Amino acid sequence: LIFSSCPAKMSFFAGIPEAAPIEVFHMNNLYIQDPSPNKVNLTIGAYRTEEGKPWVLPVVHNAEVALAEDASLNHEYLPVLGFDAFSKAATALVLGEDSPAIAEGRAFGIQCLSGTGSLRLGAEFLHSQCKMDTVYVSKPTWGNHKLVFKTAGFKEVRDYTYWDATNRRVDIEGLIKDLEAAPERAVVILHGCAHNPTGMDPTQEQWKQICEVIKRKNLFTFFDIAYQGFASGDADADAWAIRYFVSQGVEMIVAQSFAKNFGLYNERVGNLTVVVNDKNTIAGIKSQASLCVRANWSNPPAHGARIVQKVLSTPALRQEWFDCIKSMSSRIKEMRAALKGHLEALGTPGTWNHITQQIGMFSYTGLNPDQCDQLIQKHKVYLLRDGRINLCGLNTKNVEYVAKAIDDVVRGAKL
Repeated sequence: LIFSSCPAKMSFFAGIPEAAPIEVFHMNNLYIQDPSPNKVNLTIGAYRTEEGKPWVLPVVHNAEVALAEDASLNHEYLPVLGFDAFSKAATALVLGEDSPAIAEGRAFGIQCLSGTGSLRLGAEFLHSQCKMDTVYVSKPTWGNHKLVFKTAGFKEVRDYTYWDATNRRVDIEGLIKDLEAAPERAVVILHGCAHNPTGMDPTQEQWKQICEVIKRKNLFTFFDIAYQGFASGDADADAWAIRYFVSQGVEMIVAQSFAKNFGLYNERVGNLTVVVNDKNTIAGIKSQASLCVRANWSNPPAHGARIVQKVLSTPALRQEWFDCIKSMSSRIKEMRAALKGHLEALGTPGTWNHITQQIGMFSYTGLNPDQCDQLIQKHKVYLLRDGRINLCGLNTKNVEYVAKAIDDVVRGAKL
């Protein structure tokens, strides 16, 4: 017998380098695996109750029960652009029920896969159809913004100045200067409210300055709003900047997420609101957006969108939802005040006013990476290495412990 030896084939997947872990999920996993009884999780952006548990909003639960008992519903495919009643409700929520853009037929929505899917669809559409290839994101910004736009084909992903680390405020002078230097038709990503990660928003006067330079320089506005209502407890107040830009005749795209404000994290409920100046362009936009959707997720899931639509379109449920977001935002504000109060009582070096001046889920504490490492390793307080913490991870039982841990590392205690 003659046997022929075949050389081992090289794997098609050989040489693929291992990517660095996604920090927020990596830190969350480290927390989960940590056996310490005193551990605190301030990493992932999800709401937690005083007991440290996830919260299913009662209004969401009741809507789910009603949907489950509705024999008229089925599991057929939604249209490519999604559940139209949901998108109309979401668009009205962000632009306002009395928005001239809606009344004049210049605004519409496309159901997407939460905020990330909305950003991706918007980015892909702008790159493929409007031939835009430069985008500006705030420095710092949400960790996924750059990746989304790079993978959507944008050649230039640039920073614009946002955070004044010394004074812990929005650096409006640097921001305006960078936008003034941006090339015409560059896309500018703006956080609609509760800036992630800093938690510090421009004032209304500063928003007006930003709007003026965007209009004058012919830049394209792309709002990302993941916390409407959740940030301040007032959905209208949280949408002020977007509505102001619309009032100034600015064409825009708005990526909306219903993960935080409805607690629908794993349902991936999002909407891409588009505002145009010429409604005759809408047919072309929708047809091309349909192809983008078809190539990505084909059509979106129905369950979460049905929940949001039912709540927003039923007056009693809508009011109950308003009460829920007020409750969540109020607890966050209480934790801000408690953390600041404990730090000041301890005499922790530095100033901590920024903790209560910031808004929404996150605080950009000002802690440096070494201090963050010490918090994690020595005190089992898990956070991101840029110093961002999720205030929802605090409660009356652990906030003093966290303050003492911060005090310890700020004073330079070594491991």
